[in-house]
Amino acid sequence: MINMNRAEIIGNLTKDPEIRYTPNNQAVVSFSVATNRRYRDTAGAWVDAPPDYHDVVVWGQLGERCQQVLHRGDKVFLSGRSQTRSWEAPDGTKKYRTELVADTVLGPDQVNKNMTGSSEGGEYGGGASSAPAAPRRSSAPSAPTGGGQSNANEINIDDIPF
Repeated sequence: MINMNRAEIIGNLTKDPEIRYTPNNQAVVSFSVATNRRYRDTAGAWVDAPPDYHDVVVWGQLGERCQQVLHRGDKVFLSGRSQTRSWEAPDGTKKYRTELVADTVLGPDQVNKNMTGSSEGGEYGGGASSAPAAPRRSSAPSAPTGGGQSNANEINIDDIPF
């Protein structure tokens, strides 16, 4: 049986990336990303759900590059694996944290280029995944725009490069 642990999100940084180093001088950068979702209620009206917040960890040179160029509010695409860590708090309780350990990061320039149909763009720091974007799917339905009004922050399914 095949198993897969892969997560991909597009969202906005809620704070500037924080960098620290392991004892063997390996960079590890952490930050949080907020994602939004819309749905229709039972009456058919569009409702904005509260944002979801995702803790993100990026290792090595890719993490250092993220710390240098990403800032609070930037829109980013992240791809990686989900990881849950546990530890014992000073009060003796067991604590858990689920994080996205990213191996591909597209910053605001690359996300905006890909969302407008440009074939240019790459990832910061040359992470593990560098496959070219897949062809756009013209038969996919468009994401709702909320009563015909366009919102610059909304994502159209045709604009996602995978």
